[in-house]
Amino acid sequence: MAKIERKYFAHFLNTARSDAASSYERLGKDLEEYKVEMSAKVERKTNIFGKQSVVISGYEKTAAVEPYYAEPGTGLYARLQEIIDDGLILEDLRTDLVEVKLWDMQKDGSYPAVREECYIEVSSYGGDTSGYQIPFTLHFTGNKVKGTFHPGTKTFTIV
Repeated sequence: MAKIERKYFAHFLNTARSDAASSYERLGKDLEEYKVEMSAKVERKTNIFGKQSVVISGYEKTAAVEPYYAEPGTGLYARLQEIIDDGLILEDLRTDLVEVKLWDMQKDGSYPAVREECYIEVSSYGGDTSGYQIPFTLHFTGNKVKGTFHPGTKTFTIV
């Protein structure tokens, strides 16, 4: 089997507020790299026999989106600018991200996907002469659901 090209692992962020209908936009236009840092919670113990045990009790997943160049007219720009302008906190930062496996199309034209709740943290804004930048970090909660995603309609369906 050939390696999966990176362009076939897609990430769609819901740019709508949590009380509105979903509106997904694909991340990646200006990104050369996007990865989720797992940051495992690891506990190591050595017993009196000198043997070590390792317990991984969970993950604190985050993903940095940097750079992000502001594009007026997009839902993502509007959401990020709203966070900046209104100083949004707590539940107003909640959304979800859908990870889509574009190498495995289903009969109906959808693809296997996992949707996970996350919070948007705008880390800074401004930037250099290359353009107005709003880099941000996604903090995942671990609340996941498997399903399918149809890129044409940008709809997620729970399986």
